[in-house]
Amino acid sequence: SKSTKMGKSRLFRIFMIVGAVFMILLIIIYWDDVGASNFYLHTTISGPHPRRDPEKKVEEDKDSSFLTDIDAFVNQFLEGTADPTEQVRGEPPPGDPHNQSSEKSEEKFVPRREWKIHLTPIDPEKKQRQESRKQLIQDVCSNRSYFDFPGKNRTFDDIPNKELDHLIVDDRHGIIYCYVPKVACTNWKRIMIVLSESLLLDGVPYQDPLDVPQELIHNSSLHFTFNKFWKRYGKFSRHLMKIKLKKYTKFLFVRDPFVRLISAYRNKFEQENEDFYKRFAVVMLKKYSNYTDPPASVVDAFAAGIRPSFTNFVQYLLDPNTEKEMPFNEHWRQMHRLCHPCQINYDFVGRLETLDEDAEHLLRILRVDNVVDSWEQDWFANIPLEYRKELYRLYEADFKLFGYSKPEKL
Repeated sequence: SKSTKMGKSRLFRIFMIVGAVFMILLIIIYWDDVGASNFYLHTTISGPHPRRDPEKKVEEDKDSSFLTDIDAFVNQFLEGTADPTEQVRGEPPPGDPHNQSSEKSEEKFVPRREWKIHLTPIDPEKKQRQESRKQLIQDVCSNRSYFDFPGKNRTFDDIPNKELDHLIVDDRHGIIYCYVPKVACTNWKRIMIVLSESLLLDGVPYQDPLDVPQELIHNSSLHFTFNKFWKRYGKFSRHLMKIKLKKYTKFLFVRDPFVRLISAYRNKFEQENEDFYKRFAVVMLKKYSNYTDPPASVVDAFAAGIRPSFTNFVQYLLDPNTEKEMPFNEHWRQMHRLCHPCQINYDFVGRLETLDEDAEHLLRILRVDNVVDSWEQDWFANIPLEYRKELYRLYEADFKLFGYSKPEKL
């Protein structure tokens, strides 16, 4: 009948509409995945061709440059920064010699943009030192290790985005740097800004790390960090992070945890710093120095000779209420909480204190080579033994993960 035909026709149209919607959804999902995989293919390690001069022969650089370990590391990820190929990393294309810059200043130990390409193999002793450091981290992070600490057994996916804000990514060269405040991070941030070409002057990227303005070095907008991935990549952010962690060269620099605390205290509380005075020093003065009404500004406080002592700083760190109110500031937060070495397999672990001949060179330039060793003993002389023991427990994971000996007299 006519009504039956109309019913079948209506049913057919409904099926057609449902089918069309289903096909559209499939196409959207398909192209979404294709777009993502295509993006992954385009974020492989790449970068600009180094400057070349076919008329010049490759000359061996016999001078020491910015810290032996750092120099060796820079060589590893900057040798042959050409477009991606299947050639061995660091091997220049056939018939395409590198040109080395002859400019060098002994007083300026930050590497320049015209990176020198070292063709000599890396010292086996340095390689072994790196392997030992990485193995130590694996051992401490292993389930077989007796030592336990918060966050040790969580997975990378368990780490909140806000805790990934110290991992700086340079897609141009395939580098991930986890910066630790008070461990030469200013110089490495300069380098990352130059490598990533994230800062321009008159439309041209900075080529010399030393030219990067001091006030811009720590500007977070110039550094693309993991915690920014969600905003840019949405649901693919975690997967992209894992791909980059697998493919890119990852490095960090660490320091004796107690010496790092001393450095943080001296920089933030022995110098006039309005922000740190209001956020932290006032709290320390009220809680641990019996100043019920500290001066309103850091200028007034310093003029009156009022500032928190190092003991007050230690008391603040040991106070269980401190982190109930807010997490530790990055300048004294434990290094493993900044860089997550149990979840991220770093390719290079540098130590500020053990850079052998180049570290000695740097310390002499700074005229502090005879001072550094006595820091801990001098600064902790007036800290009660019980405080020292508690402070060690608070930073024990950093001591063990990065191979620092337990301080004497504990």
